[in-house]
Amino acid sequence: MSNDFYTTSILPHAGLIIKICRAYTDSQEDFEDFYQEACLQIWKTREAFQQKSKWSTWIYRITLNVCLTLSKKKQRQNRKVSFSNELSEHNSAFANEHLNLLYDAIKKLSEVDRAIILLHLEENPYKEIAAVIGTSANNIAVRINRIKKQLKELLDGKIN
Repeated sequence: MSNDFYTTSILPHAGLIIKICRAYTDSQEDFEDFYQEACLQIWKTREAFQQKSKWSTWIYRITLNVCLTLSKKKQRQNRKVSFSNELSEHNSAFANEHLNLLYDAIKKLSEVDRAIILLHLEENPYKEIAAVIGTSANNIAVRINRIKKQLKELLDGKIN
Protein backbone atom coordinates (compact mmCIF):
# COMPACT_ATOMS: atom_id res chain seq x y z
CA MET A 1 0.00 0.00 0.00
CA SER A 2 1.38 3.38 -0.95
CA ASN A 3 2.35 5.58 2.00
CA ASP A 4 0.98 8.64 0.17
CA PHE A 5 -2.44 7.05 -0.32
CA TYR A 6 -2.56 5.95 3.31
CA THR A 7 -1.52 9.39 4.56
CA THR A 8 -3.82 11.41 2.32
CA SER A 9 -6.86 9.17 1.84
CA ILE A 10 -7.10 6.75 4.77
CA LEU A 11 -5.42 8.40 7.75
CA PRO A 12 -7.77 11.42 7.79
CA HIS A 13 -10.63 8.91 8.28
CA ALA A 14 -8.82 6.64 10.75
CA GLY A 15 -11.22 7.63 13.55
CA LEU A 16 -14.16 6.33 11.55
CA ILE A 17 -12.38 3.07 10.70
CA ILE A 18 -11.32 2.62 14.33
CA LYS A 19 -14.87 3.13 15.65
CA ILE A 20 -16.35 0.62 13.24
CA CYS A 21 -13.64 -1.99 13.84
CA ARG A 22 -13.92 -1.47 17.61
CA ALA A 23 -17.67 -2.12 17.47
CA TYR A 24 -17.11 -5.52 15.88
CA THR A 25 -14.16 -6.82 17.92
CA ASP A 26 -13.54 -8.03 21.45
CA SER A 27 -9.75 -7.94 21.62
CA GLN A 28 -6.87 -5.73 20.59
CA GLU A 29 -5.57 -8.48 18.31
CA ASP A 30 -8.87 -8.79 16.42
CA PHE A 31 -9.19 -5.01 16.32
CA GLU A 32 -5.77 -4.68 14.69
CA ASP A 33 -6.59 -7.45 12.18
CA PHE A 34 -9.92 -5.83 11.25
CA TYR A 35 -8.33 -2.37 10.96
CA GLN A 36 -5.50 -3.63 8.77
CA GLU A 37 -7.88 -5.58 6.53
CA ALA A 38 -10.19 -2.55 6.19
CA CYS A 39 -7.27 -0.34 5.13
CA LEU A 40 -6.11 -2.96 2.66
CA GLN A 41 -9.59 -3.30 1.13
CA ILE A 42 -9.97 0.49 0.89
CA TRP A 43 -6.67 0.59 -0.98
CA LYS A 44 -7.60 -2.35 -3.25
CA THR A 45 -11.00 -0.87 -4.15
CA ARG A 46 -9.94 2.77 -4.53
CA GLU A 47 -10.21 2.57 -8.33
CA ALA A 48 -13.85 1.45 -8.04
CA PHE A 49 -14.83 4.65 -6.18
CA GLN A 50 -17.09 6.55 -8.58
CA GLN A 51 -17.60 9.70 -6.50
CA LYS A 52 -21.36 9.15 -6.31
CA SER A 53 -21.01 9.60 -2.56
CA LYS A 54 -18.49 11.17 -0.23
CA TRP A 55 -15.13 9.44 0.23
CA SER A 56 -15.95 8.98 3.94
CA THR A 57 -19.15 7.14 2.99
CA TRP A 58 -17.13 4.85 0.71
CA ILE A 59 -14.68 4.17 3.55
CA TYR A 60 -17.58 3.45 5.91
CA ARG A 61 -19.13 0.96 3.48
CA ILE A 62 -15.85 -0.85 2.84
CA THR A 63 -14.95 -0.98 6.54
CA LEU A 64 -18.42 -2.17 7.56
CA ASN A 65 -18.35 -4.92 4.91
CA VAL A 66 -14.89 -6.02 6.07
CA CYS A 67 -16.03 -6.12 9.71
CA LEU A 68 -19.21 -8.05 8.91
CA THR A 69 -17.29 -10.56 6.78
CA LEU A 70 -14.53 -11.08 9.34
CA SER A 71 -17.07 -11.29 12.21
CA LYS A 72 -19.02 -14.02 10.43
CA LYS A 73 -15.79 -15.86 9.61
CA LYS A 74 -14.70 -15.60 13.24
CA GLN A 75 -18.08 -16.87 14.48
CA ARG A 76 -17.76 -19.93 12.25
CA GLN A 77 -14.25 -20.56 13.58
CA ASN A 78 -15.39 -20.12 17.20
CA ARG A 79 -18.08 -22.74 16.71
CA LYS A 80 -15.38 -25.21 15.75
CA VAL A 81 -13.02 -24.28 18.58
CA SER A 82 -14.63 -22.84 21.67
CA PHE A 83 -12.31 -20.90 23.92
CA SER A 84 -12.43 -17.91 26.26
CA ASN A 85 -11.03 -14.61 25.00
CA GLU A 86 -9.41 -12.74 27.92
CA LEU A 87 -8.60 -9.09 27.31
CA SER A 88 -5.30 -7.68 28.46
CA GLU A 89 -5.38 -4.50 30.53
CA HIS A 90 -2.63 -3.17 28.27
CA ASN A 91 -4.80 -3.11 25.13
CA SER A 92 -5.09 0.54 24.17
CA ALA A 93 -8.33 0.27 22.18
CA PHE A 94 -9.96 -1.45 25.16
CA ALA A 95 -8.48 0.55 28.06
CA ASN A 96 -11.39 2.95 28.76
CA GLU A 97 -14.01 1.20 30.93
CA HIS A 98 -16.84 3.61 30.02
CA LEU A 99 -16.07 3.24 26.34
CA ASN A 100 -16.01 -0.54 26.74
CA LEU A 101 -19.51 -0.41 28.28
CA LEU A 102 -20.76 1.67 25.35
CA TYR A 103 -19.26 -0.74 22.80
CA ASP A 104 -20.70 -3.70 24.73
CA ALA A 105 -24.13 -2.07 24.48
CA ILE A 106 -23.65 -1.31 20.77
CA LYS A 107 -22.70 -4.97 20.16
CA LYS A 108 -26.11 -6.00 21.54
CA LEU A 109 -27.81 -4.14 18.68
CA SER A 110 -28.72 -5.75 15.37
CA GLU A 111 -26.13 -5.36 12.62
CA VAL A 112 -28.20 -2.68 10.87
CA ASP A 113 -28.86 -0.72 14.09
CA ARG A 114 -25.16 -0.98 14.94
CA ALA A 115 -24.28 0.50 11.54
CA ILE A 116 -26.85 3.28 11.97
CA ILE A 117 -25.65 4.34 15.42
CA LEU A 118 -22.00 4.28 14.34
CA LEU A 119 -22.82 6.56 11.41
CA HIS A 120 -24.81 8.80 13.75
CA LEU A 121 -21.93 8.95 16.23
CA GLU A 122 -19.76 10.12 13.34
CA GLU A 123 -22.25 13.00 12.98
CA ASN A 124 -23.39 11.98 9.52
CA PRO A 125 -26.67 13.61 8.44
CA TYR A 126 -29.76 11.41 8.37
CA LYS A 127 -29.88 11.68 4.57
CA GLU A 128 -26.37 10.24 4.24
CA ILE A 129 -27.08 7.47 6.77
CA ALA A 130 -30.23 6.66 4.81
CA ALA A 131 -28.19 6.41 1.59
CA VAL A 132 -25.75 3.97 3.20
CA ILE A 133 -28.47 1.83 4.78
CA GLY A 134 -30.92 2.05 1.87
CA THR A 135 -33.93 3.68 3.51
CA SER A 136 -35.43 7.14 4.08
CA ALA A 137 -34.09 9.91 6.30
CA ASN A 138 -37.36 9.87 8.28
CA ASN A 139 -36.93 6.16 8.95
CA ILE A 140 -33.38 6.81 10.16
CA ALA A 141 -34.59 9.52 12.56
CA VAL A 142 -37.13 7.14 14.11
CA ARG A 143 -34.61 4.30 14.31
CA ILE A 144 -31.97 6.49 15.95
CA ASN A 145 -34.44 7.49 18.67
CA ARG A 146 -35.28 3.83 19.28
CA ILE A 147 -31.61 2.85 19.28
CA LYS A 148 -30.77 5.58 21.80
CA LYS A 149 -33.53 4.32 24.12
CA GLN A 150 -32.29 0.76 23.73
CA LEU A 151 -28.69 1.79 24.47
CA LYS A 152 -29.80 3.77 27.52
CA GLU A 153 -31.67 0.74 28.87
CA LEU A 154 -28.66 -1.48 28.27
CA LEU A 155 -26.27 0.99 29.90
CA ASP A 156 -28.60 1.62 32.87
CA GLY A 157 -28.68 -2.13 33.40
CA LYS A 158 -24.85 -2.20 32.91
CA ILE A 159 -25.19 -4.64 29.98
CA ASN A 160 -26.26 -8.25 30.46
